[in-house]
Amino acid sequence: MESPLSQLPGAVRADAPDQEIAAHYGEPAHEQRALEAGTGFVDRSNRGVVRVSGPDRLGWLHSLLSQHMEHLAPNEPTQALLLSPHGHVEHHLHLVDDGEAVWAHVEPGTAPALAEFLDRMRFMRQVEVEDVSDAYAVVTVPEGAKVAGAAPDMPDVAGLVARIVRRDDLPALAEELRPAGMWAYEALRIAEHRARFGLDTDHRSIPHEMGWIEEAVHLEKGCYRGQETVARVHNLGRPPRRLVFLHLDGSVDRLPAHGDPVEVPGGRAVGFVGSASRHHELGPVALALVKRNVPVDAELLAGGVAAAQEVVVSPDTGANAKIDFRRHAANRG
Repeated sequence: MESPLSQLPGAVRADAPDQEIAAHYGEPAHEQRALEAGTGFVDRSNRGVVRVSGPDRLGWLHSLLSQHMEHLAPNEPTQALLLSPHGHVEHHLHLVDDGEAVWAHVEPGTAPALAEFLDRMRFMRQVEVEDVSDAYAVVTVPEGAKVAGAAPDMPDVAGLVARIVRRDDLPALAEELRPAGMWAYEALRIAEHRARFGLDTDHRSIPHEMGWIEEAVHLEKGCYRGQETVARVHNLGRPPRRLVFLHLDGSVDRLPAHGDPVEVPGGRAVGFVGSASRHHELGPVALALVKRNVPVDAELLAGGVAAAQEVVVSPDTGANAKIDFRRHAANRG
């Protein structure tokens, strides 16, 4: 569903999977600064919104998702994963319970499949699952933005919040705040080392590889689909790959594309590029998934572009390793 904000003056359509919203509105670097200053907002209305209501919703979701949901307090945002039986990530949910229903937003185009799966798993539980993406949209806004949300706010990049609003309210935001496109949002997200499902993952990705253990997985909860893989990696072994942040050669006039190979000198492929963008201070940056045994100080080529890596997920992750290695850029001194 194309966003009405894509018709604003200067709007340039983003590439897939964000082709229904704007990449930028003519000044990507200024848009990044507006977001960091709390005077801008991002239209992310291509994301899917799923609502789960009913008295059994929390206990039921607890049995399906990687997060501890059973006693989730109202208005407390969290993240969760839906895993395959083999522990591969199938959906990454940002969610919050408002006291009557759980609201979740997910990657573009994935809400129908998620809602269908959840609906099949209801059995005799008192829950209702709705894909409400046609009526509601996700935006990233300063906490005090005036447009009302349908659910409590959830943390997002640059100290901003993700808010689920009625689609009809989208134009009003452009009257209050400066619109910023996905180029600006993605640059800030990448700089904060936040992996995005479907871009920085593939069909084999497991939670440990992506750095999602701290945020989206509860390691002491009961059985859920894919738990065996999570427990095995945590207790016995290390994941085969790890997420890295790449500082790209700024003298090159292009960014590596999604899926481009990451190579060590000599041409041996050791991974792939996920997301890439131009940060207004850091320059060209990217996230990539590489083999765990790639030395952390190895110089890399990302789609042919020279890149220096910064560790996001330690090669020692798992095996009960006590690691305080990964920190978002905002927390680095």
